[in-house]
Amino acid sequence: MAKLTSMMNIGRELERKLASIGISSAEALMAAGSKQAFSSLKAAYPQVCLVHLYALEGAVSNTEFHSLSTEKKRELKAFSDSLR
Repeated sequence: MAKLTSMMNIGRELERKLASIGISSAEALMAAGSKQAFSSLKAAYPQVCLVHLYALEGAVSNTEFHSLSTEKKRELKAFSDSLR
């Protein structure tokens, strides 16, 4: 199993938070997907923000989060807003 920190955009702090919600490997994050992982993070850590979702999506798609398309960012923002 690959470490979460081996994925793009995943630092130690995000790795710790993901592990606390049961996502402790790159494979587990890939299986959950960015939206499900973010939703679970948001429930456990209400302060997580849209940038966390971008980072998760970038990790899953092997893309720097700031390189996500405008369309993808718009979709992710709508999803994040729906969790409020």
